[in-house]
Amino acid sequence: MATKPLTYEGSNYFRQRLILATLSGRSVKINRIRSKDHDPGLREFEASFIRLLDKVTNGSRIEVNEAGTGVLYQPGLPLGGNIDHDCNVQRGIGYYLEGLICLAPFCKKPIKAILRGVTSNQIDPSVDVIKAVSIQVLKKFGIDEGLELTVTKRGSPPLGGGEVIFKCPIRRNLRPLQLLKAGKVKRIRGVAFSTRVSPAFVNRMVEGARSVLNNFLTDIYIHTDHMKGPKSGKSPGFGVSLVAETTEGTFLSAEAMSNPVGKEITVPKDLGKRAAKLLMEEIYRGGCVDSRHQGLALLFMALGQNDVSKLQTGPLSPYTIQFLRHMKDFLQIMFKIEAQQEQDGDSEDSRTGHDKILLTCVGVGFSNLSKTIT
Repeated sequence: MATKPLTYEGSNYFRQRLILATLSGRSVKINRIRSKDHDPGLREFEASFIRLLDKVTNGSRIEVNEAGTGVLYQPGLPLGGNIDHDCNVQRGIGYYLEGLICLAPFCKKPIKAILRGVTSNQIDPSVDVIKAVSIQVLKKFGIDEGLELTVTKRGSPPLGGGEVIFKCPIRRNLRPLQLLKAGKVKRIRGVAFSTRVSPAFVNRMVEGARSVLNNFLTDIYIHTDHMKGPKSGKSPGFGVSLVAETTEGTFLSAEAMSNPVGKEITVPKDLGKRAAKLLMEEIYRGGCVDSRHQGLALLFMALGQNDVSKLQTGPLSPYTIQFLRHMKDFLQIMFKIEAQQEQDGDSEDSRTGHDKILLTCVGVGFSNLSKTIT
């Protein structure tokens, strides 16, 4: 007898529900999607995400009602292989990549995905942050050989025109994780990019970021990437992403992106300063993963072998809190959450940074049955 689908209401956390449904094999029904809006139902970018899931899986059944306010998703098996997808330009490629990264290690075949669209925007993680931080999180779980993300073209909003190639191997099991010490920041790396604007913009962004960061650290290198011609996409734009690496191998990220054409003009130097201040905020929150990658790390901890995994984070983001609730629904797993006071020995240090949270769980022992034991 088929299990009754899990039922939710509203458009929030749409990706979380579909990703966890695919991994757990449980059907999900989502009703009243923006039912009270002037323009009710699914947005184009959500429909595009459903199409991407359909390409990644084999045998998925998706039903959308006439008004677009209700979706029934019966997941198939994650298949992987070669995928070619045009992402909707309302959201960045990062919106789609985040979902793909969660599913890729559990597919039948290693994934090689070519995604086209907006490489950086003001809502979603840019491809630079995914390349510098998300990939490192995957490596901590033993997913490394053959894992790569290549940016072949950049695309700024509103028209996009960027392209990335994502390759990910498959794994039978994920190894348990014990990340309890964040360490001290030892270096900062970054990428300042521009598309269809003056090449001087990237240097001004670097100057702005350095004016803040040089007060704290000397080991700073921000790569400048000025794309020309067909590789620069269809719209003008510029942005900067910064990543702080600690002595314990933790990566914390922050980024800032210019306003799209037609909106208020962005000053490149101020954008660099804003990104640096956001990075400072992320370092203050601390933890072994930054606030954007908490959900990914906790999901892979939950899917790991039947062993204890522990992770220290800063304050949990609202997105992560909801992800924990959804994991309880789909995977029947609960985390032990403990608040930790800062204890760095020396009294001056103990006042810096936010209080930390220790999350502990025993993995559900999720196995990729398609992966043969070699």
